[in-house]
Amino acid sequence: MSIISITKLYDLLSVKLGKETAEDITSYIEEKVKSEIVNKMQMLATKEDIANTKEDIANAKADTIKWMFIFWIGQVAATFGFILLFLKK
Repeated sequence: MSIISITKLYDLLSVKLGKETAEDITSYIEEKVKSEIVNKMQMLATKEDIANTKEDIANAKADTIKWMFIFWIGQVAATFGFILLFLKK
């Protein structure tokens, strides 16, 4: 597939369709391409976005580990309490 510039496209279309129609078509194509580029750029993640995501994941992992230890300490205390309860009877 060969690449055609907007000016060459305009020249080719103006011969067959007339200058006004060729100008309208090339303007439409140019605007469509620009809007697609803007849409694609909005969906791309930047290095800052990726760094923030990695930081959020690290914070979530740290919070999960913290709560796991709190849960385990509670479980050990409850188990120890039940053992002491049964040993006193």
